Amino acid sequence: QVQLVESGGGLVQAGGSLRLSCTASGRTFNNYAMAWFRQPPGKEREFAAAINWSGSNGYYTDSVKGRFTISRDDAKNTVYLQMISLKPEDTAIYYCAQKIRQYYNSDYDLLKKYDTWGRGTQVTVSS
Repeated sequence: QVQLVESGGGLVQAGGSLRLSCTASGRTFNNYAMAWFRQPPGKEREFAAAINWSGSNGYYTDSVKGRFTISRDDAKNTVYLQMISLKPEDTAIYYCAQKIRQYYNSDYDLLKKYDTWGRGTQVTVSS
């Protein structure tokens, strides 16, 4: 059973930057696509970014394109989300997630295609 632990959240002013990390322990981290979802206050959890199992491609929701970059370091069992030019609407709990099976390179934005989740890290962007 894999466990995911997020870190790096915090309070930042609009226009600022943060880098989130998600470290996995337990089963194999390699060969699984990974994603970041977020849940704004009072709203449902939504897709933010994903990276395929090889790390060669990132996928983003439109509202974060050009501002967020997802990456992975399989040697460290860690996936990152670099966030720049943060906006108040980026305020949310950010969750790391792992795909339901290895080598699954599609349906990145679907919650039901991920079966392992971290507890989340709070990101608050002040105006």
